Amino acid sequence: MEKVDLNRYEALGILGTGADYEVRAAVDRETGQQVVLKRPKPQMVSRSLHGRTEERTERILQVYQEVGHALPQISPILAYTERANHDAYFGESLGQEYRVIIEARAKGIPLVGDPMARITGVPIGLGQNLFALFPLAHPDTATPFAVHQQLLDLEEGFYRAGHVLLDLRPQNVFFQPGSSTATVIDCGALVAKTTGSPGLEGPEHRASVSSAFRPTRRPSPQDIHDFYLEMLKFYVTPLEPATEARGYRDAYGLRPVVRFEQEFDEMARNFSKVADLAVREAALSTIAKVRRRGYDTFADFREDLTAYLEFVRVRNRNLPNLAQARQAWVEASNLLREDYWRRYLFDPDIELEQFRALV
Repeated sequence: MEKVDLNRYEALGILGTGADYEVRAAVDRETGQQVVLKRPKPQMVSRSLHGRTEERTERILQVYQEVGHALPQISPILAYTERANHDAYFGESLGQEYRVIIEARAKGIPLVGDPMARITGVPIGLGQNLFALFPLAHPDTATPFAVHQQLLDLEEGFYRAGHVLLDLRPQNVFFQPGSSTATVIDCGALVAKTTGSPGLEGPEHRASVSSAFRPTRRPSPQDIHDFYLEMLKFYVTPLEPATEARGYRDAYGLRPVVRFEQEFDEMARNFSKVADLAVREAALSTIAKVRRRGYDTFADFREDLTAYLEFVRVRNRNLPNLAQARQAWVEASNLLREDYWRRYLFDPDIELEQFRALV
């Protein structure tokens, strides 16, 4: 990770705008590599309201240098700029200084597309449904629930280094179906794990959160159980695989985490209706333990979630309408050939080739 002059990059179009950052596509003039430029939202910069975003940027760079560069599941940070006025580069007159982060552009598709695209009929939930919630097909070299295992690997890497990474919504995870590779594109929601926080081998305590990096919609104190909640909310469902392709179109669990207890009330209510006994009991047991912040080690949660996913795999394999569900899966996967998904570094002819013979 090096400090660079922003003029090294040819800026292209805007890829997206989040709560804090604007993200633009760009090309490295020296290497030809496709990258993204991440900077505070111009609307915030113009009103001098980007101070906390700048603090978050500094924290991201610090933690990336400490541990992030060694974690293959996150999009690599290649470079960053000085804190400077970049009006000339972007053709603006904001009159403020800020840093720009340069990251490698993630390959694949987001598990959930831009919510605004839903208005025009784009099936933004395809990635989440096809490859995370209902992976009825997968390459021989990958596990059915590869997304889950890679997110667990990433979180464990941060956790061993003394951090908890939050905001792992499907919008922040890109996926390459052909290689079953997940890449996280936003590591800004970091919680510092203090001495005595729930560890890989120690008893449970609470983590302290720097106010600059606390997700604004969640109550504090937070600890690793807030990550467990995200895994259950966005990557676990009481639903069975759809038997029509339209069942894969919409994203699942889009509402942000607001209240810890409220989320578990809803989860327990929904999973209590699951017909498969093994799936139901495994889910309710894990939900109850996360709810009371009762996991002593990260390994214990991984073991329980993996056991639950195995019950789901067995349930899906024995569905009486499996042939119809597989056909729906294939029809839904073909929707990834639509123009919308080609804005990403994603070639459906290559990425979906292995699935022709697997379904």
